[in-house]
Amino acid sequence: MTTPFETASCGHTPSPVEPLPHQLLAVLGQHRMATTSQLHDLLRPDAARQTVSAPLNKLRRDGLVDYTVLPQSNRTRAWYLTGEGARLVRDLPALRGRPPYPITSATAASLKTPHTLTVLRTHLAFVADARKRGDEHGHLDWTPEVSHPLGDGEKIITDALMHYTLTGEDRRTKLRAFVEVDRTTMSSERLAAKLIEYARLWSYESQPVGRQRSRQPAVPGAAWLRWYPVFPRILFVLTGATPYVLGNRISDLQAMTAQHPLVATLARQVPLGAATLDDLELQGPTGDVWVPLTGGDPKPWTEL
Repeated sequence: MTTPFETASCGHTPSPVEPLPHQLLAVLGQHRMATTSQLHDLLRPDAARQTVSAPLNKLRRDGLVDYTVLPQSNRTRAWYLTGEGARLVRDLPALRGRPPYPITSATAASLKTPHTLTVLRTHLAFVADARKRGDEHGHLDWTPEVSHPLGDGEKIITDALMHYTLTGEDRRTKLRAFVEVDRTTMSSERLAAKLIEYARLWSYESQPVGRQRSRQPAVPGAAWLRWYPVFPRILFVLTGATPYVLGNRISDLQAMTAQHPLVATLARQVPLGAATLDDLELQGPTGDVWVPLTGGDPKPWTEL
C-alpha cells in the first residue's frame, strides 16, 4: 500500500507546502472527525468540493480513513482516521504528543459526531473571521480535548484550546482561549460549575511527589505557567436550544462568576465571556456577540 507520506523521487526537492492529503490526515488527527463540507471550508474554501472529496476517497481506499453517514443529513459523510491512519499521523510534527484516539467503527463514530462536529463548527467560525480580517488562525491552531491536572488525581478537560494571532499594521498580538461548547445536553448548574474547575486550574500549584518532597522545593507559581505565559481567556459557546433558554444559561454563568469566591477572583484576572453559536456564525467572533460574565454590554472576544 502506498501512503501519502511517500517522498518524491530522487532529484526533486520536497515542497515546503504540505500536500492536501497530508493536511486532511492531520486535520482528522487533530479534530477526530469532520464532514466533507467542514474539511472543504477549513482547507480549500475557494476550490471546488471535488478538490477535497477525491483525495478523501483515495485515503479511504488506502485504508487510512473511513466515514459514517450522518442521520437525516442527505447522506452527509463524517470522516475519521482508521487505526492505521492514526498510527501513521501520530509522528507528524504538529501532532507529536497528541493521543491518537482512533475510532474503531462507524458505530463508535456515530456516538461522537454531535459534539465533535459542533466543536469543529465553532472553530470554523473563528477561521472564517480570521481570513476576513487577515489574522492568523489555521486548521491546527485549535486543539480539542486538552487536559490539565487539578491536583488530588483530578483533571479538567477543555473542549478546545485556541491559539489566535491578531495582526495589525505595526504589531502582532497572540491570544489563547479555553473554549467550552455547550449543546444544552447537561444541566445549567453543571455548565456553570465548569467555571469552578477553571478557577481551580488557575490557582493550582503543583507539588513534588514522593522522596523529592523533602529534597526539592516546589517550583513557585501556578502550574499553568508550565504551558502558558498568560492564562487563556475562557469562552463559552452555547447552542441547541431557543435564545430564551440559552440566555438563561448565560445568566447562570454570570451568577456563578459573581457568587463563587474563587471564580470571582479568577474573573478579576482572566477575561470570561459567553456567546451563542448562531451569533458567531452570523456576525463573526469579533462582532459584539460575547456577553462578559462579569456583566456589561456584548463585545468582541478580543476585547473582553
